[in-house]
Amino acid sequence: MLTLAFDTSSKTASVALLDDENIVYEVTINSGRNHSELLLPAIERACASSGTHIRQIDLFACSLGPGSFTGLRIGVGTLKGLMMATGRPAAGLSSLQCLAMNARNCRNVIGTMMDAGRGQVYLAYFRTDARGRLLPLSQEMAAAPQIISECPYEEVTYVGDGAQKYAQLISSAPGQNKIMSADFQFIRAAAAGLLALEKYRERNLLDVQKVLPVYLRSADAVPPRPVFLRGNA
Repeated sequence: MLTLAFDTSSKTASVALLDDENIVYEVTINSGRNHSELLLPAIERACASSGTHIRQIDLFACSLGPGSFTGLRIGVGTLKGLMMATGRPAAGLSSLQCLAMNARNCRNVIGTMMDAGRGQVYLAYFRTDARGRLLPLSQEMAAAPQIISECPYEEVTYVGDGAQKYAQLISSAPGQNKIMSADFQFIRAAAAGLLALEKYRERNLLDVQKVLPVYLRSADAVPPRPVFLRGNA
């Protein structure tokens, strides 16, 4: 099964082609250029490198947010265009869950933290179960980074560009916190592809007429208080 996955939710753009769980091709671009200039050429290169025509793709995958408003609109718009052009199904993924895949081998709770600008971060907590699946431990939120002081988990491994930006704050927060290196701070499209396969098997797929970006906040949004999900810790 061929899956074409891409992410445009942050400053990087990433595209991957997977054959079942095997990564055939992957590229992550951090050039500072607009994602609208990068995404379609990167998709074309992914297909050309493997001799794959776009109509041979069985499943499309795209992160829906949270993240850059402009980047998310570009990603979702491209996803809808591919769905309508090919008639193939697609899965939409949480950017924060995709980011957590960078740390899924950690035994600790995983805190995913993306820089949201305006002194905020996008934040969520996950844990990897015995089957290697990422289970959410909290709602996803846009909040001031100081909110991590309210985290109830004693050992958390934080990952993401927000964790890099607010490393000193994380280090001084209660608990035994760790920060993954900068090499793991951005989302890989392959992670979106692997998570999309899980959704495909569950038949949890997108309706092309209803799919929208997930922003978590508006221009005048008030940061919410954290809500942790019971029974998953």
